[in-house]
Amino acid sequence: MTLETIKEFVNIIFAPEIILPLILLVFFVIFPPTDRLYKLNKMLRIDKLWTKEGGIAIFAILIVFFLFGLTDPNFKLIVTKPDNVPIVGLIFLVVFFLWFAMKQAVENDQRIGEGKKPAEDADSKEKVLVWPDLVYIEFIALILCTVLLIAWSILLKAPLEEPANPAVSPNPSKAPWYFLGLQEMLVYFDPWIAGVLFPTIIIIGMMAIPYLDHNEKGRGYFSFNERKMAISVFMFFWLVLWVFLIMVGTFLRGPNWNFFGPFEFWDVNKLEALTNVNLSEIVYMIWLKQQLPANILLRELPGFLVIIGYFGLMPLILAKTLFKRLFDQLGSLRYSIFTILLLMAVSLPIKMLLRWAFNIKYIVAIPEFFFNI
Repeated sequence: MTLETIKEFVNIIFAPEIILPLILLVFFVIFPPTDRLYKLNKMLRIDKLWTKEGGIAIFAILIVFFLFGLTDPNFKLIVTKPDNVPIVGLIFLVVFFLWFAMKQAVENDQRIGEGKKPAEDADSKEKVLVWPDLVYIEFIALILCTVLLIAWSILLKAPLEEPANPAVSPNPSKAPWYFLGLQEMLVYFDPWIAGVLFPTIIIIGMMAIPYLDHNEKGRGYFSFNERKMAISVFMFFWLVLWVFLIMVGTFLRGPNWNFFGPFEFWDVNKLEALTNVNLSEIVYMIWLKQQLPANILLRELPGFLVIIGYFGLMPLILAKTLFKRLFDQLGSLRYSIFTILLLMAVSLPIKMLLRWAFNIKYIVAIPEFFFNI
């Protein structure tokens, strides 16, 4: 297998309709929200990832991937761009702190399974004084960060471009990295949904987890087994709905906002023949072989039925199946709030898959009133 074959294979894997389902599958195996998935997690020995050896293996794979990628001029041009260097560092930092936290959680789960106290309780008698212990550590961290920023400013050129010209727009025109997730959402939803509703749901959903999950276990110490649902939901909001979208906008979105593989040349002339259609067009024009009704409500009735079924029936179905134990723990009110927030969050990757795999643009399309879902 030649290097070019490997690169072509990686480009295929990173196609949006493939990479997102793979990420979701891996995510729910690594962070199982239910007991059944947790049994699968234990059977596959995923907890080996959160050991010292597992951490070394994870970082070895990351380093090998980036070193291999730097042999490709297209990959090197993207990841070494001054604007994108912080995102490369973000990947390594997210992986490290995720591994470090989960390592402590898995170790505590093992201690609790053996009838021992969590490591935090075992070390509770130790005291750390603000002066000199904590102040020294903070001072050293301050010096190291200052040295890093000075070296960074010397080695990397400031990402300054030519003076703003309203007649010439950069291609691709990208927001700052911390807004790339919002910019990616704008592809699939109206601005009021992508720019206001979804960020609000993500923030409120994260804030609501401690109030919805009244589990007394896992407080004051790291534990995954005792807080599976809370940790899985938080990780989903953070990793899938934010970090993943930032990386997509940074590394995979190129000229004309087209998708490009990690080792693919960003061709300005690449044009994708998109045939995005609304759900109402599929129902009436393709399935029923007739024109769209003139009445807006009748025209978008299939989409409204899908939305009502999604938010109205799914909580009931989940309460009887996957979330049966969770329903008993939370009660009707807290469970309803939890599932509505979760379903709204999950609707984003669902909409992304519908766009990429089936070319469905909007479930409900009412451009007359700027209401498109």
